[in-house]
Amino acid sequence: MTGQAIQLTSATALAVAAALATLPVEAADITTEWTSIKAPAAPQLKAVTVDPRTTALLVLDLMKNNCGARPRCQAMVPNVKKLIDAARANNMMIAYNLTGSGKVEDMVDQSVAPRAGEHMIKDGRGANKFYNSSLEPALKEKGIRTVIISGTSAQGAVAGTTQGATERGFKAVVPVDGMSSEDAFNELYAAWHLAKGGPAALVDNVTVTRGDLIKYGN
Repeated sequence: MTGQAIQLTSATALAVAAALATLPVEAADITTEWTSIKAPAAPQLKAVTVDPRTTALLVLDLMKNNCGARPRCQAMVPNVKKLIDAARANNMMIAYNLTGSGKVEDMVDQSVAPRAGEHMIKDGRGANKFYNSSLEPALKEKGIRTVIISGTSAQGAVAGTTQGATERGFKAVVPVDGMSSEDAFNELYAAWHLAKGGPAALVDNVTVTRGDLIKYGN
């Protein structure tokens, strides 16, 4: 190899090395950034007026074996009772999903138990209570177009059923004081996902609110 060729090869190698040095360092996975990420601002809760004739309240999974084991869930029960009382006062449809034994007497508190004639969801398993269950046909039979979704867990039954509702053409209203989980972070995650973090097809059809911001009118 001639001196000129060696010189050119060295120059090329240096050029390649310089180019590689300017490339960005490969991004670390999200777990390495976890502690440095700042949580976004809380979503703005929105007032909403629903039509009782076309709105149903869903009460999901409030059983002794799950809600009863979670202090945050037990603290939420009076808020769900207020939603139930308002729904009954406005002659709204109420649908319940019971997990585990599926028995009303095994609900966490009898103050939120169904009354005769209120809908009991059949085969409402997993996070999305619409999936392969009796819920969608029952809502459509009553002309329901909007669902208010309450229950536990926030990131499971509430978020999953909200996703299922919007996929089926329903509007969803989610009061943050009517959903609960094992810990505050899971509730934060669920509220953020439903308000801003999810796909447009979800967040554009969900109103994240609080129980006292829900009004009932024609």
